[in-house]
Amino acid sequence: MAKTTRSKAQAVAVNAPQQDEAPEQQPLVTPESEAKGKPASHDTAPPPALLDFMMQGWKPQSEKAPPKLKNADAFEARRRALSKLFPGETLVIPTGHEKVRANDTYYRFRPGTDFYYLTGNMEPDCVLVLQPREDGGHTDILFVEPNPGRSDSTFFTDRVKGELWVGPRLGVKESQARFGVHEARGLPELPGFLENLKGAAAMPTRVLRGHSAKVDGALPEHAERDKQLATALSEMRLIKDKQEVRELEAAIDSTHRGFEDVIRRLKQARSEREVEGVFNLRARVEGNDVGYGTIAAAGHHACVLHWTRNDGDIKKGELLLLDAGVEGNSLYTADITRTLPISGKFSKEQREIYELVLEAQERAIDAVKPGNDFMEPNRVAMRVLAEGLYELGILKVKPEEALKDEHQFYKRYSLHNVSHMLGLDVHDCAQARQEAYKYGKLKAGMVLTVEPGLYFQKDDLTVPSKYRGIGVRIEDDVLVTKTGCRVLSEDIPRQSKDVEAWMKQIWSEKR
Repeated sequence: MAKTTRSKAQAVAVNAPQQDEAPEQQPLVTPESEAKGKPASHDTAPPPALLDFMMQGWKPQSEKAPPKLKNADAFEARRRALSKLFPGETLVIPTGHEKVRANDTYYRFRPGTDFYYLTGNMEPDCVLVLQPREDGGHTDILFVEPNPGRSDSTFFTDRVKGELWVGPRLGVKESQARFGVHEARGLPELPGFLENLKGAAAMPTRVLRGHSAKVDGALPEHAERDKQLATALSEMRLIKDKQEVRELEAAIDSTHRGFEDVIRRLKQARSEREVEGVFNLRARVEGNDVGYGTIAAAGHHACVLHWTRNDGDIKKGELLLLDAGVEGNSLYTADITRTLPISGKFSKEQREIYELVLEAQERAIDAVKPGNDFMEPNRVAMRVLAEGLYELGILKVKPEEALKDEHQFYKRYSLHNVSHMLGLDVHDCAQARQEAYKYGKLKAGMVLTVEPGLYFQKDDLTVPSKYRGIGVRIEDDVLVTKTGCRVLSEDIPRQSKDVEAWMKQIWSEKR
C-alpha cells in the first residue's frame, strides 16, 4: 500500500484502544468500500502487543513475476482497437465494486464486462485508463489495489481487503506484468489522477458510467460523449474472435453436462430448487458461476418467462422448462433451454406444442445467415407459431391478420422475440446502437440465441383446457459463419424423440 497508509497502520499499533472500541481504519478508495471498512460489531480491537507479534516472523514475499495472462495479446488488441476509435481522448473504464447482500456480507464479485473485455482482470475496485500520447495512440494505466504483503498490519486487521480475510491481490508491479499493460498504479493514486483530469479543460475525457460512484462523481458527466464510449465497447463485442467462440463452446459443453446432472436427479427430485441446486453445482465446479439466475420451471411455472423463485414442486406427468447456462472461468456464458418431460415421455398435448415450437426454432435457425436482418429469424419463427396456433384453433383470426404489426395477437402466447446476442453477458452488447444490432444485419462472428416459446397460462380461457398450463421453450446458441450458421449447442438433444431417448439413456446408466 501507499506509504501514507502504512504510517496510519503504525499509528493504530501505537494508539490501539485497550477495550473493545473500534480501532480507526485505513482510508479506502471508494464510497462503497468506506462502508465496508468499518470493523464488524462483533470484532474486538487488537492490542499493541498482538499487532507487534503479527508483524514478525513471515517469509519474505516472492520477487518472481506472475505468469502473463493467457490470451493477453487478445486483450491488448482490444485496447488498441478502442484507442483508434477515440484519438486524443482520455478513456476511463472502471470495473465496479462488491455489492452488499445483507448487512456486512457481499455478493461474490463479478467484474464489469467491458473492463474485463479490455484487461482480463477479475479483481474488484480496479480502473483502466487509456491516456492519450502526444505521438498518437494511448498509454494503458491500470489502477489496482496494492498488496503490501505482511509489511502492513492491515493484512490481518482489514476484514475487507486484508489478505487473511479475503486472500491476496496481485499488487501493482505484479498486475503490470500479468496483464501486459503499459503502467500499473495503486488505487490510492486514483483520486488525484482524476482530479487532474477534471482540471484539464482542454483534455476531452469519456467515462464508462454506472460502475463506480466514486469515478462518476470525480469527473463531470458528458452524457452523449460517455454514451458513445459505452456504445463503442458494445459494438466491438458484437463480433467474436476465435478464442471467444472457443470459450463459449466450453461453457456450452459444461451446460450440457449440467443438464444431464439434472436429468439424473429428476427421477427423485421433489422441488424446482433441487433442480436449480444440481445445475448450479456444475456451474461452480467447472466455471465461475451461472451466467444468470437459473430458471427451473415445472408445470405452469414454465409460463412465467423469468421464473427464478424455483420454489415449486416437481410432479410426474408435467414438463420441466430448464433455462440455464454455465458462465465459464473466462466469464463467457452459455444460454440454453430444454423442456423436459418429467416422467420421461411427452403426453400427446405436450408433444403437439413441443413440435410446433421446435419447427419454429428450426426455421428460425435456417434464417441465421450473414446479410439477413437480425430480426429475420424472429419473423420466420413467429409466422410458424401463428400458423400453428391457428391450426390448433387457439388463434381465431387467420395468421396474416394475427401477424400484422397493429395486431400481433400471437404474442399473447409467445410473449418474446426469439434472439439476443450472447457473450460475456447473457444479453450481450446491450449498449450497441439499434441500427447495429436489432435493426442491423447479421455478420460472421456474431453469436445469438434462437429461442421460440409458447406459453399457455393456466387461467387463459382462449386456450383449450387440455393445453392450459403448458409452457415450452427451446433455446440454442448459434454462431453466424461466412456462409450460414453453426449451432454451437447442437449436441444437446432437442428433437422430442431424442429428448426422450436422452433421458432414458441417462436413467439407465449404472453409477
